[in-house]
Amino acid sequence: MNHYIIDGNNLIGKVKSLSAANKKEPQLSREGLVSLLNGFFAGKKCNITLHLDGYANKPLFLSKGKIVYSDKRASDYFIKQEIDQSKNRKLLILVSSDHNLINYAKVNSCSVVKSEDFSKQIFSREEVNQETKALKELERKNSFFLEIFENK
Repeated sequence: MNHYIIDGNNLIGKVKSLSAANKKEPQLSREGLVSLLNGFFAGKKCNITLHLDGYANKPLFLSKGKIVYSDKRASDYFIKQEIDQSKNRKLLILVSSDHNLINYAKVNSCSVVKSEDFSKQIFSREEVNQETKALKELERKNSFFLEIFENK
């Protein structure tokens, strides 16, 4: 099973709404990121480790994995440590645009998805989900009207 290692602060910086929120209220951007990830990974078979710089504030729930806070260190240290401790690095997918981390992951046989590309994947899936919901709503309304007119 694939395991995503996500450089959270790097990904936050690549999503405009989260990046803007991060400047004013970092906890809000973290909550938004976790919400996006929970939606994106719903129904997928995978594990996730979300790495965030700094200390934990309010507890956040990541449905497919765990959140690692770096406390006093940079999250890069813990990301590299997780790669080092993995038994099967070919199943690891690093999400980051940090060149140092990308090179480290590649040398260790991990796959890499740049944060900006990953954010596009998240939002393209979100748009598809909204279209699907709208189509289902139209079908429901259509069935309702058909039922009304057929009974007359």
